[in-house]
Order: sequence, then structure tokens, then C-alpha cells
Amino acid sequence: MNELRDVFTKYKAVVFFDTETTGLEAESCQIIELAAIRVEKTERGTLRMADSADVFVKLPEGERIPQKIVELTGITDEQLENEGITEAEAAARFTELIGGGRVLLVAHNAQFDLLFTAEMLRRHGNGGPEALKAADYLDSLTVYKDRRAYPHKLANAILTYKLEDKVQNSHRAIDDVAALFEVCKAMDAERSDLLSYVNVFGYNPKYGVSGKRIEKVAYWPQNFNKYMQAPSYTLPAKLRQRRR
Repeated sequence: MNELRDVFTKYKAVVFFDTETTGLEAESCQIIELAAIRVEKTERGTLRMADSADVFVKLPEGERIPQKIVELTGITDEQLENEGITEAEAAARFTELIGGGRVLLVAHNAQFDLLFTAEMLRRHGNGGPEALKAADYLDSLTVYKDRRAYPHKLANAILTYKLEDKVQNSHRAIDDVAALFEVCKAMDAERSDLLSYVNVFGYNPKYGVSGKRIEKVAYWPQNFNKYMQAPSYTLPAKLRQRRR
């Protein structure tokens, strides 16, 4: 394992995060679970979890979780009411996690999670929007699409890298975050080119970019591949060639 060696030459911390939400539209739906781990490198060169969070987020008065989301995640209205914190508290906690030094935010299908966290932070301010914009972004889904054939869910990556005994994919945010950390380490050990994917998001050319385009992110159509792409044919390489 490279233990994300190259990544930590550039960043003080890497924050792996995931959200569970009431739907697909960031402007009309809301986060109901937010999980994140902040990983930093020690003086000995090992990685340590510097901070973490796994919180349920209460919905506005009178709103309920759609039944299909309950079935998918197992999260109930009762859990949000009894164990949840307010969205303002969740925004403050996430701001705390992503602040401090140069930070890389990592999510699987990062476009989705970044749009939802951006909306949450926009509603509550207190430095959150600025901290989010100051960070860089890595979409592990874009990386994985250049590595393996369809399908490309996090669960598929767990199987590909033989991580079943280490992690689980449960549609619960904290489990997915732990799995994502291990998957990224495995991808980095397989080929250490994760830095080339920073702020580069692939999208399905059939559907286009989902939601608002994020400032500083370069978007590029990404077709399904049947095998691991050679370095000169990865999405970042194609984007570099296009810019010449």
C-alpha cells in the first residue's frame, strides 16, 4: 500500500465524506445523515484519523422521509427526531472537519455530495461556504470508471479490491465513508495517479452533468470502459490533451 503518499505531499488532510438524503435534488431535498472522517499523516509517515463525524440531521418541522428512502437507508423519522441534530449544527460540524490547512474532499459521485453540502452550508454560513470553496475535490467514481468495467458503485469497488473482510457497503453514510477510505488506498496502490483526478469529474455523455456545475471543477464526458485505461487514455490525460 502506498498509503496515499503522493496525495499527502500536497494536502494537510483528506476528508472522506458521504451523505444520505431525502431525494436527488440538492435545492429541494435535504441531508438526513452526514458522515466524514478527516485523515492526516503523522510524523512517522502513517495515517491517522484526526477527526470524524456521523450525525443524523433533523428535517424541518412537518417534513418526513419518503418511504423509498426509509427502505433504502433504514433511517426513520423517529431516528431523526430522537438522535438527530439541527441542520445548522450539522453545517457547523462539517465546517469544523474541512477547515484548517489545505484539504482534499473525497466522495464517490462527489458531484452529488458536494452539491448537497454546499446547499446546507449556504443556508447557515459561518465560514462553511468559504471552507468548501477553498478545498479541492476528488471523485472516486471518476477514478474507478477509468479502472474497471461497469457497474461502478462503491459496492463493486469493494469487491474488486477484495475489501469485503475490512468494510461494508450498507447505504449508511459512516459505513460508506470507511469503505471509501480503503478503496482509495487500494486504487492508489494499484496506480498512483489520484492527484491527476483532483477537480476533474467525469459525467455520462447520455445525461450530461447532474445539477449545478461546481466552480473550479473541470467536467468531461466519460464513457464506460471494459478494462483499465492506459495512463495516456485516462480522463485527466484526455483533458490535458484537449487544453493544448
